[in-house]
Amino acid sequence: CPWLIFYSITVRIGHSLNEAEKNHVTSRRESSLHKCGVYSLQEEMPNIALVASGGSERAMLGLLGSLLALFQDDLLDCVLYLAGLSGSTWCMVSLYKEPNWSSKLEKVKEDIKNKLGGNISFKEKFKKLKKYYREKDNFSLTDFWAVLYITMIVKEIDEQTFSDLRSKQSTKDPYPIYTVIDKQSHEDKLDADTFVEITPHETGYSITGAFVDTSSFGSQFDQGAQIKDQPEMDMLFLQGELKQHMSWSSVYFVDIKQTDIRSLSAPHADEAGQVLLNLVEVNRLVLREEDPSSHITVLKDLLRGIHHITNRFKLSIGVITGCFEGCIVKLHIFGSFICWIFVLPSNFLYSAEVSPSVCRETIRQYVDAGIAINSPFLPLLRRERHIDLIVSLDFSENDPFESLTETAKTCKRLHIDFPEVPKMSKEEKSAPKDFYVFEGHNAPAVIHIPLFNIVNCDDKGNHKYTTFQGPYSSDLIEELLEKAGLNIKNNKRSLLTEIKKIIQRKQSHICSFC
Repeated sequence: CPWLIFYSITVRIGHSLNEAEKNHVTSRRESSLHKCGVYSLQEEMPNIALVASGGSERAMLGLLGSLLALFQDDLLDCVLYLAGLSGSTWCMVSLYKEPNWSSKLEKVKEDIKNKLGGNISFKEKFKKLKKYYREKDNFSLTDFWAVLYITMIVKEIDEQTFSDLRSKQSTKDPYPIYTVIDKQSHEDKLDADTFVEITPHETGYSITGAFVDTSSFGSQFDQGAQIKDQPEMDMLFLQGELKQHMSWSSVYFVDIKQTDIRSLSAPHADEAGQVLLNLVEVNRLVLREEDPSSHITVLKDLLRGIHHITNRFKLSIGVITGCFEGCIVKLHIFGSFICWIFVLPSNFLYSAEVSPSVCRETIRQYVDAGIAINSPFLPLLRRERHIDLIVSLDFSENDPFESLTETAKTCKRLHIDFPEVPKMSKEEKSAPKDFYVFEGHNAPAVIHIPLFNIVNCDDKGNHKYTTFQGPYSSDLIEELLEKAGLNIKNNKRSLLTEIKKIIQRKQSHICSFC
């Protein structure tokens, strides 16, 4: 299979769990619900997974507030797996840097809040961008997006790797699963090869069953054997990969090999940084289906005003109306065709026309899973994980049921057991309840909790927490943490009821074999 030319010393073909994950979840299952007054034998305990949708900083804080409420209500110990994608993984990355975080979540929350109040200078960002360029054979949009956009939200350049974090991993914490999608497989509608999971130990295709050691994610392989090593991906890059959107009406090309970061003074770095942040804003406007032309005009004006650093920091922006010399990116816009693509310099990039075939890279490209299904159900539906109950936290900006319905459709095509999800009315979508339960034969039960609902909001509140906006203020952070926590606290009894139902079914199943 050509797509197996990807990442690891050897590619492991199979659906079984790796030994490290098996050991982790076995130890984790020794936790119980005794604090909540629920008693059962070890074999009767349900395997519970918590899945968190995407939604940028809204998802990051929504997950943090939900976990804090689970911790305060003595429910967090029963969660075996924690799976996220896109913005919710930003929260996970911060959590898993702290060993045994699930037992000291109050402190961890304060640390995250303090971090979000900080700032990263443009000079620090450029230094990191230059480091990525020097170390990698495949410098890409993900590097650029991680350094400029992710640091703007999470206020941190996190250079730790999964190998670094393995020593900090505690079986007292849920086992983490991060989700991205294979861009080419998604476009080719290859459902089984679309969803890619990243865990501390292995990374690979959840449904197909092909995995590699996560420490080698990014190296070059041929026919399942490693032929060229690459530095292990750090957590900043992975956050960029987990939150990289692909938009389709412009093409960006990067060349930073002439950049001399040390020659830039702080004011000059800030000026160049404003150019790059405006490029990020252009992409965000396109994602919101808004006209980016005003920011393209701003870019032209900025470039005219920074000729004093042109020779030190090479950048050019080319648009359909002409080219302007400046600092780091070359931008092409071709009518309705849009695509973020970052490649190494090549003569053909400067021709009058660029074929759409430039998008068809020879390596696998992994992007934000939110563009497929905005919730990481698929990795948890691997039979080997034996999940009995999925608690779905939905932080979507629009339809809070879309991830459920799309998962149900995909599972039907792949012959995977998943509860049937009825069609929701427009009224239900715009004003959902705060707790839903979906059940199906041989399928895990799914509890679905929309972030904004008729219980914790007079209106939906989405207008204050959009996906593509700047960092939240401290007041917005506190309010969002509280609203997410209320969804758990208000439904503690309902959550326990569903858990007890699963225990009873397991008891009945065991007795039938007695």
